[in-house]
Amino acid sequence: MRPVRIAPSLLSADFARLADEIAVCEAGGADALHVDVMDGRFVPNLTFGAKVIEAARRCTALPLDVHLMVVEPERYFDAFAGAGATGLTVHAEAAPHLDRQLARVRELGCVAGVALNPATPLAMVEDVAAGGALDLLLVMTVNPGFGGQRFIPYTLDKVARARRLLDAARSGAALQVDGGVGRDTIAACRRAGADTFVAGQAVFGAADPGAEIGALRDEADHAARVLA
Repeated sequence: MRPVRIAPSLLSADFARLADEIAVCEAGGADALHVDVMDGRFVPNLTFGAKVIEAARRCTALPLDVHLMVVEPERYFDAFAGAGATGLTVHAEAAPHLDRQLARVRELGCVAGVALNPATPLAMVEDVAAGGALDLLLVMTVNPGFGGQRFIPYTLDKVARARRLLDAARSGAALQVDGGVGRDTIAACRRAGADTFVAGQAVFGAADPGAEIGALRDEADHAARVLA
């Protein structure tokens, strides 16, 4: 089983104190920072562009895991990679040329990821997983567009099925979950086979965000030890 990775979502950070918020995440042992890009079309919200990625990159050497909740994601690849993104995750629902788009992300030197909305079938990624084109599979455990939503219970089975899909394909892709991740849900996600956890409100809404990162990791690690 892959080691636990915790990626605080900057969507929930205080942008008036971005450098301080990032420093707290680093001190707390975060493995990466998750950056949600929304265009107001694919999802009903509008968030960050390349300038925010540049600002975050100036503050940290941590990987910047950029989640593109946008239509025509390929329009943003070059700018975001140039701004300092480490990984680019596109939604299968917005990527009719998925193989080509993942190949381009890799050409730019970034981790190539695919996200699936809660109701999107795993069959959408079977071929790219089997073909070795996938570095990260993100199972959304809420409907994308807003932070602070509650975890959707039926997505847990989907996480388990995603784990089996990746294992059957002998894929080394990370299995990430995003949405409603906190102390009350992370252990179940870990037991289902996830290894990478995006947490926004759970981290930045805590009294001590750095300590919360450690608490989330402990919960996930304990779940892994129980499985072993």
